[in-house]
Amino acid sequence: MTEMRRMVAVLRDRNELVGREPPPSLAQVEGLVENFRSAGLPVELRVTGTPRHLAPGLDLAAYRVVQEGLTNVLRHAVDPRRAVVTIDYATDRLELHVRDDGATMPVEVQYGDGLLGLQERVAMNGGTFQAGPLPDRGFELRTTLPLEAP
Repeated sequence: MTEMRRMVAVLRDRNELVGREPPPSLAQVEGLVENFRSAGLPVELRVTGTPRHLAPGLDLAAYRVVQEGLTNVLRHAVDPRRAVVTIDYATDRLELHVRDDGATMPVEVQYGDGLLGLQERVAMNGGTFQAGPLPDRGFELRTTLPLEAP
């Protein structure tokens, strides 16, 4: 809701941006991952392809996918030993995966408001979103966001 209010304020008065921090972006993902490591969650970050400038809304959506995925691991995973964040910059799409190796939770616990909000955010950017348990152990978020060709 805070982001929505900020967006509405920007549309009403561009001068509102003065003195505000820029929204988070994938350029800050290493710091985000380090915060989760400091909280006790071993996180591996894998980036493939060539990172590039993304449209602001798309960049924020991608950052929020990683943030929510890691938050869910920290809050909800049962005995996770690690989480893996994969960011793949392809020519026409950005793929994001957040996976953990915790014990699988009951299905009714897995899809809360945070995941529904991510699904909506990703859909607004023309992407696809999947979340669910892995066959043996763990949980994974899989997101694909379309990019304009370079």
